[in-house]
Amino acid sequence: MCKPRMFFILIKKSNGTLGSKHKCAICSEETTMQFNPMPEWSIDGVLCGDCYSKKISDFYPGDHAQISKK
Repeated sequence: MCKPRMFFILIKKSNGTLGSKHKCAICSEETTMQFNPMPEWSIDGVLCGDCYSKKISDFYPGDHAQISKK
């Protein structure tokens, strides 16, 4: 009979994974959730939720309503 052997799985952290910390390209605050800027904005890097919402409002003027599905 074979003896059970222990083995380890090494997990390498990579950039862009959920929960990793980045800095917003506009306000330089640490972000927990990253948003990619639209190409028309000519912004290099990721945005925080507040800056992304502001840029969307500037790019698409008018009233914006958030719709959530249940």
